[in-house]
Amino acid sequence: MKHYIIRLGFMLFFIGLLSPQAQSQGSLLRKIQNKAEDKAVQKIFKEGDKPKEENAPPVNEETETAGPTNTKGAALKNAGPDVNENISEAEKAVNDKEYGDAREATRKALFGVELEIGKQVLKDLPEEAYKLPKIEEEDVVTSTGSGFVGMVIKRIYRKGDQQLSVTISNDAVMFAGINMYWNSGAYSTEQDPNKKEVKYKDYKALLVFDESSGYSLNVPFGQTSLMVFEGINFENEQEIMDAANEFDIEKIKKQLGEQ
Repeated sequence: MKHYIIRLGFMLFFIGLLSPQAQSQGSLLRKIQNKAEDKAVQKIFKEGDKPKEENAPPVNEETETAGPTNTKGAALKNAGPDVNENISEAEKAVNDKEYGDAREATRKALFGVELEIGKQVLKDLPEEAYKLPKIEEEDVVTSTGSGFVGMVIKRIYRKGDQQLSVTISNDAVMFAGINMYWNSGAYSTEQDPNKKEVKYKDYKALLVFDESSGYSLNVPFGQTSLMVFEGINFENEQEIMDAANEFDIEKIKKQLGEQ
């Protein structure tokens, strides 16, 4: 229960970074959090984690005749969860003591907030990097709605056969893995000349080279956040470092609420 409250509180801090409207939404989420403590939260964990059983549709073994081919329609609009609507639903569910529904609505509200954070980070990334234009249609923002755990923001820059991608994520496993790698001394060039510790601005980073995939610069920051630059067809490590230096990691860190 404490873990859940901490994660929810962490997301409420992110909400406060966005706008006065987001701060208002954060206040409502805090009320929901207070109402859902103790036995209520325990019930959420018991009921909310149970998968819903659905009956599989019956198999139609009859031979179907050929039907018409669809020639009309448009793609579904994917605007993400409505934060205000889900906050209202969560409040109502708490008042009705439907704690499983309250948990799900709160998760969707947090998911919507995280998507807005991701979109803002993308908006503030450079229009081009190392003279490579951004490929906006390949922008990615994904989230699990679990307090930033599992959130991924990605942008690609490309021209001809040269490409730079930047991925910002919160992955405690990868973060811990890199730290273990450093602490073990495994980055020594005597053991592996294609991996080494480098300095990226004020951060310790891991630079990797692979003949088939190119360069990868891994920069841990904050509590469990990771920024990864991947460069294809860069001439040398100085070029990938110069490209990475065009990004403002301190601004990104602030936008994510990292310390």
